[in-house]
Parts: sequence; structure tokens; C-alpha cells
Amino acid sequence: MYLFKLDATDSTNSFLREMSKNKDLGKWTAVTANFQRQGRGQKNAVWHSENGKNLICSILLRFEDMKAEHQFLINCAVSLGIHQYLQRYHLPKLSVKWPNDIMSVSKKLGGILIENTLSGDKITNCIIGIGINLNQETFPEDLPMAVSIKQLTGQIVDKDVFLQDLLNSIQNKFELVFDKKNDALRDAYEKVLFRKDKVHMFQEASGNKIMGIIRGVSKEGQLLLEHENGSIHKYNFKEVVYL
Repeated sequence: MYLFKLDATDSTNSFLREMSKNKDLGKWTAVTANFQRQGRGQKNAVWHSENGKNLICSILLRFEDMKAEHQFLINCAVSLGIHQYLQRYHLPKLSVKWPNDIMSVSKKLGGILIENTLSGDKITNCIIGIGINLNQETFPEDLPMAVSIKQLTGQIVDKDVFLQDLLNSIQNKFELVFDKKNDALRDAYEKVLFRKDKVHMFQEASGNKIMGIIRGVSKEGQLLLEHENGSIHKYNFKEVVYL
């Protein structure tokens, strides 16, 4: 894997996308930065990170035969690679909040932004943006659920070591994608789902509030939520939120 290190950039995802237009990059290329001026999360949400304190990186991955209908497997592999690596820090109740927030207990430790490039019915490449809170000790008031490894463990994380080991963990999980172990990936993802099989309050996009139980994810990556009457409903991202 090629790795480029930057002091600052608008967005590591955007930087990597532009670089790929001008350079013949290999199958795996990663970019990391100490600071993002315009960091983004899902649906253009702002990703806040104090300069030099956290892990900010993006990975460009090229595919030879990846069907678009299986794109959620990318999400599973990245989430599982991060989850598995973070276990060495003995963080309390580590889980993945659908679709791709990394949680410790009920606080957000990190997030993932995946942007795919399609050609017909296949994915030619994807850019995977990753943000993990490492050493930041305070967060803005409008991010009450954010937490860092330093806050949880009291230990300072070596960012360079963390990045290299994390990239290795993610690459290992992608072997399941390349070997077409689709069911194994989804099963492993479901086992670490935040609040799976527990009754919880949700709100649909319409504003309707419901009590439901997360039962898993569909092959397309939709959340499978059991309603009080026992029926299973499928939700796309942003069609339902946790309360």
C-alpha cells in the first residue's frame, strides 16, 4: 500500500480523488493528514478533529470484479477491520452503529465515509474516509457524544503506529471481500452491531416514533428493524434514527 502524509488539506477524500486523476495509483493507496479544513462525514455532515490529535485518513481501493449490488460488503470489511484492531485497546462495549459509526458504550469514537465509482453494474474503485478520535480530550458542545481513546483509557496513542496497524487490519478483512465470503462478512458485521436484539426507541424520516429491535442488515445493507407487532421493516440510511 502506498501511503502519503500531509500536514493539512481540505479533505483527504477529495485530495485522494484528485490525485487519482493525475497519477496511476496502485490497488491500495492511502493519504493521511494532521488536519482537514473541510472534513466531511455522512451526508455532508461536518467531521470535527483538533489539529494533530486524531487519525484522519482516506484509502483508495481499486476493484477488478466488484458488483455494485454488493457495495455494502465494503462497509462491512472496513467497519470490521477497525473494530477488530480497536479491541487491543480494551475499550468498553465496542460496537458498530449502523451503518458505520464506531462506538464505545453509547459514544462515538469514529466514523467512515465511503464513496464508490461505478461503471455499469460494477464498482471500479472506492475512496474510504476514516476518522478515529485518538488523543483529543475536549470536543465542541454540539458534539456531546464524541469520545477519544485518550479519554477512555488515559493513554496517549502513537498515531503513526496506529495508522499502519489499522491499515493492515482493514486489508486483512478485505480478503473476505475478494474471496466472496459475503455471508461470513455480513454475519460478522451483525455480531458487533450497536444495540442489536435490544428494544430501543427510533424515529422514522416522517417523524413517527417507534419502539423496535434491530435484527440485522439486508444483503443491500438496509437496517432490519422489528416493530412491536413482530413485522420486519427495511430502512435505508437516514430513513430512521436512534433516539
